[in-house]
Amino acid sequence: MSVAGLILSAGESRRMGSPKALLLYRGQTFLDGLIERFAEVCAPVIVVLGHAEAEIRAGISLGNRAAFVSNQDYRRGQLSSMQCGLRAMRQDTEGALFTLVDHPRVQLETLRLLLTEPRGRIVKPRYEGRSGHPVYFASSLFPEFLSLPPDGQARDVVRAHDAQTRFVNVPDQGILDDIDDPEAYQRLLAAT
Repeated sequence: MSVAGLILSAGESRRMGSPKALLLYRGQTFLDGLIERFAEVCAPVIVVLGHAEAEIRAGISLGNRAAFVSNQDYRRGQLSSMQCGLRAMRQDTEGALFTLVDHPRVQLETLRLLLTEPRGRIVKPRYEGRSGHPVYFASSLFPEFLSLPPDGQARDVVRAHDAQTRFVNVPDQGILDDIDDPEAYQRLLAAT
């Protein structure tokens, strides 16, 4: 049994104007940094790509440490990418540690803390009272995510299991990042 890493990087990055996966933070692309940290605690690491897939694959250096899944329906949104990634999971997967590519500051220690026992069906990190990414989902929830309709949202499943959610307090402000536009990216760089 293992915990898989699931990184979504299929969106069009319209507000950013270029693929977020290839933005640089501390000398690495967002995606390389996440692959590196996730590979320390997850096996396999699955990256879902869609828009600008060839450009992203060519622009990263740690692609050999991840498995890539193509979401041909990436325009349908994050749920379609999550479902693509979940379908690629091995049968013996215990759960998945899930994040979006726009959380480049998440620390390795945070990932380790999220995977400590006892886990619960959902485990969320919390910084100063606010929860963020990545989030752990037990494999018993995969069918619920996969059965959501195209216009559904993953948070519908999460809300249905509020009582089974465990929060882990972490000293990692990076869990709250949402680097969606050039202004947020400049704030990230200025805070380094």
